[in-house]
Amino acid sequence: MGETKKNILITPLNWGLGHATRCIPIIRELENNGFTPIIASDGIALEMLRKEFPHLQTLELPSYQIEYAKNGALFKWKMIQNSPKMIRAILQEKKIVSKWIEEYTLKGIISDNRLGVFSKKVPSVFITHQLNVLTGNTSWITSKLHQNIIKKYTECWVPDVAGTPNLTGKLGHLDNPYLKIKYIGPLSRLQKKLVPKKYDLLVMLSGPEPQRGILEDRLKTEAARFKGQVIFIKGKVESEQKTEIIENVTYYNFMNSSELEQAFNESELVLSRSGYTTIMDLAQLRKKAFFIPTPGQYEQEYLAKKLKREGLVPFAKQDNFKIENLLETELYRGLQTFNNNVDWENLFLIFK
Repeated sequence: MGETKKNILITPLNWGLGHATRCIPIIRELENNGFTPIIASDGIALEMLRKEFPHLQTLELPSYQIEYAKNGALFKWKMIQNSPKMIRAILQEKKIVSKWIEEYTLKGIISDNRLGVFSKKVPSVFITHQLNVLTGNTSWITSKLHQNIIKKYTECWVPDVAGTPNLTGKLGHLDNPYLKIKYIGPLSRLQKKLVPKKYDLLVMLSGPEPQRGILEDRLKTEAARFKGQVIFIKGKVESEQKTEIIENVTYYNFMNSSELEQAFNESELVLSRSGYTTIMDLAQLRKKAFFIPTPGQYEQEYLAKKLKREGLVPFAKQDNFKIENLLETELYRGLQTFNNNVDWENLFLIFK
């Protein structure tokens, strides 16, 4: 019985919701192509995917216990402090996954940035948009370390296009790519729909605490000063959905993909972090946006600067943001989609 099932383990990192949400289109396509995805993660990433795919088996992996510093300048130091916990989790993860290969007769593994989810016994794919990992003056070390991890995998899938223009810039493109890289194009779980406009602004929060909460407090005050209808999604995955309307602002704690797709399509402008998954979603939906990068997170700061330089999306630092900044979006083109038809069948041949 186990043999006929083509079980593929798919494991997003629990760091904000981005890694989990960009796995959604891959999980759907695995099912469309006759595979049985088994989802493994921890924390809110796992919660969110359970809500999205209640019919699929889910397993729990140890948490990397990633926390952000309250002060963006200490971001890197906090990560270094956390690294023993992370390394412990990665080693545990390795052991657990090697047991699961037998137990669930796995035919393959897809890891979205979980460094211990790998096996020599079955084809193992690593998903990342960061072939270079930006950490300021230590970027060269973190990038080398990351590339050495990627090298072990059968293939590395980068959710971007190979040429220019592209979305990731130097994050997802190497001068000397000795890795087995496949550019699979930007991934989004959302589709563009022509629906009547309901909201002038959609505020979408995500990412680990305490920074998510700090920005929520700040934007609540600013959203109240906005002239127009606002939908405000806090990005807190809880057991049940809560909504609250305060004057011109409708608050949600979280939304599933279909609700989010609807809300995005009904909104004129999006205010959010400059996380890569959000950028891919906005490109797919061809939306105008304004970004507030997570303080101290080099990758989000780099992406925000790149998209501003290209005349696509303006941004502001968290401490400086005022609702009036949104007027700048009129001078920018907004994100555009790439005509990108992934040949999933071909991509999944690795597991045959």
